[in-house]
Amino acid sequence: MRNPELWILRHGQTEWNAEGRKQGGRDSPLTALGRSQAADQNRILRRTDLPDRTTFQVSPQGRATAAIALDGIAVPVVDDRLREIELGDFEGKTDAELRAGWPDIMDRDDPLPWHFHAPGGETWGAFNARIADWLADQRAPAVIVAHGMLSAVLRGQVLGLDIAGISRLPGGQGIVWHIRDGVMTRLEA
Repeated sequence: MRNPELWILRHGQTEWNAEGRKQGGRDSPLTALGRSQAADQNRILRRTDLPDRTTFQVSPQGRATAAIALDGIAVPVVDDRLREIELGDFEGKTDAELRAGWPDIMDRDDPLPWHFHAPGGETWGAFNARIADWLADQRAPAVIVAHGMLSAVLRGQVLGLDIAGISRLPGGQGIVWHIRDGVMTRLEA
């Protein structure tokens, strides 16, 4: 089956992002920069010619900024499958704290060394399957507002990338990625 056209928005900067803390299933408020990034996403979407049947879906986590990014455009449907990866014991920790507490995990020779090995966290298989399940249900163009790791794995699935390819995808907060017919473009404000 051919994948639908997608606009994938990653939330704007949060206080924990600014502090270098892992969020996973936890939330922290947007910074002023994060609110500005979400407003830029809104401007991008307003000038985009979205098809009439476009769906709007969002993570249940508050930092997904749909209230700002989709303001005046659409009321999104919340889909639990769009939540960020669960990071178990790593949630709230900085890179330095992870290196001190779990050096074996941080030094793994994996493309995404710690993301899928957190004690009490979500595995690659579970996370990948959850995103594949969401993607399989899509029948129309979709705008989603979600998270960094979710965005990377979703884009990787649509583009046919393995985990190494996913680890090389560009990221960033407050970004709008557009994927159509296997081509990914970053949309600018």
